[in-house]
Amino acid sequence: MTDEPPFDGDTATDGADGIDEGKRLVRVGGDKGLSLAEKISERFQRLAWRTPLHGLKLRGRHPLKLITVADDPFAGDAARGRALLDGTLTLRGERHPAATLDMAKPAVSHAFAEHLHGFAWLRDLSTVAPRAQGAPIAEDITRRWLAAHGDRVSDPAWRPDLWGRRILAWVAHAPLILSSTDLVYRSKLLHTLARGARHLERTADKAPPGPARIAAWSGVVAAGLMIPGGDIRRAFGEAGLLRALGHSITSDGGIVGRSPVGQLDALMMLVALRATYAARRLEMPAAIEAAIVQLVPPLLAVCHGDRGLGSWQGGAPLSGDTIDAVAAASGVRTRPLRQARGWGYQRVANQGTLLVMDAAPPPVARAVDGGCASTLAFELSDGPNRIVVNCGGGRMANAQLPPALAQGLRTTAAHSTLVLGDSNSTAIHADGTLGKGVTAVELARGESDAVSRIEASHDGYVRRLGLTHRRTIAVGSDGRDVRGEDSLIPAGKGRPRKAPPAFAIRFHLAPQVEVSPTADGQAAVLRLPGNILWQFRCKGAGVSVEESLWIDGDGRPHPTEQLVIQGEAAPGGTSVSWWFHRAR
Repeated sequence: MTDEPPFDGDTATDGADGIDEGKRLVRVGGDKGLSLAEKISERFQRLAWRTPLHGLKLRGRHPLKLITVADDPFAGDAARGRALLDGTLTLRGERHPAATLDMAKPAVSHAFAEHLHGFAWLRDLSTVAPRAQGAPIAEDITRRWLAAHGDRVSDPAWRPDLWGRRILAWVAHAPLILSSTDLVYRSKLLHTLARGARHLERTADKAPPGPARIAAWSGVVAAGLMIPGGDIRRAFGEAGLLRALGHSITSDGGIVGRSPVGQLDALMMLVALRATYAARRLEMPAAIEAAIVQLVPPLLAVCHGDRGLGSWQGGAPLSGDTIDAVAAASGVRTRPLRQARGWGYQRVANQGTLLVMDAAPPPVARAVDGGCASTLAFELSDGPNRIVVNCGGGRMANAQLPPALAQGLRTTAAHSTLVLGDSNSTAIHADGTLGKGVTAVELARGESDAVSRIEASHDGYVRRLGLTHRRTIAVGSDGRDVRGEDSLIPAGKGRPRKAPPAFAIRFHLAPQVEVSPTADGQAAVLRLPGNILWQFRCKGAGVSVEESLWIDGDGRPHPTEQLVIQGEAAPGGTSVSWWFHRAR
């Protein structure tokens, strides 16, 4: 029934991937973000970084050199690297001259600031330039960063996760930033590195669980490995990293926050940390190595037939080449996970037809910023061609995209699912956090020789509108048919309404899909590259074609179209069925 690539048994990750029926998924901790008291405490902690007392804690001996240099297991972005050779720092459409950028208070976006302070640009530069050419550029930017932040603890430059990323970057690309004959500059950089490691020892656990906390503790471990006399620090960092992994990775290997891009980020950091161990000819602790093994199958689970990521939780569809390179560097050879129960994604792959469904509540507000109200959305592809997608990119959109539109990419309407009462299934607050809405998803999945079936329902509209949304999707074993039904079922708990709420079921289409609606308003023909035809038909309401938007792997928006089924929810409930059929 499945057409997943065969597993050759080289790595012991072919554990049971059974189908768990009747699973009830509850959003642990409810829909609340940080309390007012927690926000005040967090603010005071960051203010405390700048006090003389914290400065005293950062004092100590600083190294004269690093023990060795680690290899970076990943290539950077060549286009960004070439731009840097020309004197410009770039990220997703945002461009700033490196020589004139104010390091103390850079007027840049949040994402660009993280790219700058985390020194991710070193990877890009090293990809396109030999040391002789790249070192003067890297040293100039590093000198100015040290002048602004080396002696002054500040936010965001000294944020724990950025210090962790910075240490990993510095130890992997030391030839670019430590080749100078200027002993004062070298001493200041190494002194700042030592102070940053001491800062991390005291603040790493304050980073949010997920990639941020993993980055912070990875930095502590890397410093312990590369700064002379760091055995105690390394042991302390390994214990902290194991705690961070326990709080950041679900039982089936998914990262908290439910973002595939976050999953990839965490995996890349751990693989980079392993390279730091290798530089010292040491083995990474087995428990940390096990986390690498655990992260790969769920990551592959949300990849399409083109091997690239799906558009989930604000992420962009990073290319299959990127995913292949990371998977290869991890050394883990495994199948995609068909059912990431704790992480919340369901995957069906039958004869070239591949469907991924979000079957869990959104991430807990206190665990992630920028989460999406995407419950019960799905994406569909046929071989290398994506058919149904989500708009995606809420956290990775090009800087030229208006902020209001980028926020709109997080809404329920920007995902291929049902929208009721023109509202989100989970509220999105003005400050970007998620509010009330979906708290539980009921899930049942079954497999037979003829069909793979997923049935799920969520309570996101019960409190406000008194209706439960249930979605059933069945994929035929030959991959030619994808049948679905969306139902609105009275829950008896919502407020009575004078008028029935309107609903809209949206199927956002990939940009390369050409759509032609039929005259009866009940169907459409979808033409894919290679003259592949799929038919769409619905029953219970009419379908129309509207404009849509899709964010690509580089964060750039592309105009596309969507199929929209619209109607009104009847007092006794409503059901709409739909069908995708591969014609040829």
